[in-house]
Amino acid sequence: MFSGIVEECAVVKGIVRDRENCHFTLTCTFVNELKIDQSVSHNGVCLTVVDIKDDTYTVTAMKETLERSNLGLLKTGDRVNVERSMMMNGRLDGHIVQGHVDQTAVCTEKKDAQGSWYFTFHYESDKEMVKRGYFTVDKGSVTVNGVSLTVCNPTRDTFQVAIIPYTYENTNFSDIRPGSIVNIEFDILGKYICRMEELK
Repeated sequence: MFSGIVEECAVVKGIVRDRENCHFTLTCTFVNELKIDQSVSHNGVCLTVVDIKDDTYTVTAMKETLERSNLGLLKTGDRVNVERSMMMNGRLDGHIVQGHVDQTAVCTEKKDAQGSWYFTFHYESDKEMVKRGYFTVDKGSVTVNGVSLTVCNPTRDTFQVAIIPYTYENTNFSDIRPGSIVNIEFDILGKYICRMEELK
């Protein structure tokens, strides 16, 4: 489980495809604190550390993860938002993030807000997805590339988020522009409510 408070951007050092799997080797400042089998969020996707060597570590994504997220689009040199799993003895500064990306979304607008930025994202939506809790609500939570954010101006298949300078500078939001594909995870609380209504 994660909080959506990104620790830093890791840099992709190598990508190896092995049949339906993809092994990503990355580097970041806390590599020496990682352990084999540890969970780390990568652009909001929970992946397990499978190897550590010198100043790099490796994680593996399987076919379903690659198809549902933007990890399959990564290239060597790309920056990835990373967060280690949440410690239960601290404050929950973001919101409950599972690291189970629901789908991708496309950035349709990036607007300067005099020091901050507004990003608009479009995602595929239909009635069945809405029934399962795949939607956004005004002032609700959403995770974009692993970042816990507050929803603004939601429609049936779009939403906006406001990004302050700190988040812009310390995550890969500074790399996002119209046309960029991001990972989104909808709020788990909304999913549970929708499921409860479905089972009534």
